[in-house]
Amino acid sequence: MVFRTNPILSFIEGEKAGITAFGLFMIISGLLVGAYSVDWSNLMAARTQLQVAADAAAHAALVKREFSTEAEAKEEAVRIAVKNMPVEKFGQILSTEDVSFGTWDQAKFTFSESSGSKSAVRVRTHRIDERGNSISTFLLRLVGVNSVPLTREAVFATYYPTCLREGFVAQDVVDLQSNNSFTNGFCVHSNAHVSLNSNNYFEPGTVVSMPNEEDIELPSSGYDTNTGLSDALRSGSWHIRILKQLDYVIDALESDDPEYHRSFVTSPTPVLLPDRNIDQEDLIAGRIHTFTCSGGAALTVKNDVLVSNVVIVTDCDVKFGAGVVIQDAVIATRSTDKHSMTASSGLQVGRNDNCASGGDAQLLTLGSMDFPSDLKIYGSQLIALGDISFAANADGIQGAALVAGGQISGTSNMSMGFCGTGMENNIQAEYFKLTL
Repeated sequence: MVFRTNPILSFIEGEKAGITAFGLFMIISGLLVGAYSVDWSNLMAARTQLQVAADAAAHAALVKREFSTEAEAKEEAVRIAVKNMPVEKFGQILSTEDVSFGTWDQAKFTFSESSGSKSAVRVRTHRIDERGNSISTFLLRLVGVNSVPLTREAVFATYYPTCLREGFVAQDVVDLQSNNSFTNGFCVHSNAHVSLNSNNYFEPGTVVSMPNEEDIELPSSGYDTNTGLSDALRSGSWHIRILKQLDYVIDALESDDPEYHRSFVTSPTPVLLPDRNIDQEDLIAGRIHTFTCSGGAALTVKNDVLVSNVVIVTDCDVKFGAGVVIQDAVIATRSTDKHSMTASSGLQVGRNDNCASGGDAQLLTLGSMDFPSDLKIYGSQLIALGDISFAANADGIQGAALVAGGQISGTSNMSMGFCGTGMENNIQAEYFKLTL
């Protein structure tokens, strides 16, 4: 006898379908997890893209602000943001209202808005519902989440490298001989390499840097005979921005541009020097002095003249006589000669005031500087597009900043130290860093 199973009864009584409810639960759970994973990955990618756009826009705005108006800098930020994330694809991620200039407090890690500032900028990029460009979801739509708003922020601030404030910085070699001492905080940097002889002393806290510290040039016993050198060595390089701006700076000094105004200048109208030989009575305190050369001898500051509370701008070679002292003053030449600034022995640049404020001086040239022995620098700055060289017994123990587009060459028996104060009038180009 053959027994036939009722298929309906068999389905009801069977256990093979028992997994169906659990399976449905697992499928739904899997879809939700998958939706979360897919949409989370998409959100993280969008977040990164939005942050990169904010970073690029903030950097561009602060660089532009250096020589442009605030409005122009904001427009530059928007331009860069659109270049990174085109409007037709991502909507308006940035408007000029999303760009704010102000100040950055490194200690408190906070940004404060201040219209007219050039020192810091904050940029906020958006993909939000109000702008119709929020991040669309994929599978999360199953649970009613159709889009996710996203905002990112970037803050860039200006800073000045310590080496450029007080130290020797050269695009080419820094070549120093023997029996020189450098105190805590002083910096020696070359974008090529540093060359030293023997018996130099580097106090703890000094820095000697170049792109590759192994390229340092020393005699065979160099590490033994240069005390503290091993601890001072660093690898690194940077673009020396002030060199590219030196032409502009000299023009700005001559026109008394507010960016480079000296507090002692009382009139923006230049005074023409009477001839090539500068006597004490030729210098009028509070004024900008000019002289144009048509070849021939240098513009000479005669022996024992005190150059104080004046700006001198020329295209001549400049020669300083014996006993010349320069303080609260700027002397700049457009001469590109390899001897565009020279001196007799004993030139004093800056007031010997133990790192007090004021009394500083700046010497600028589009050529090279060459000074004999006993150069004294107190809280002052020398910048040359070419080389800077000086002979024995230089003294910069109270603050010295030397910046060269070529080499810096010093001989022996110099003392160079770090003040940290008294060099507020240094002519510097801003550098930019992402702070937030």
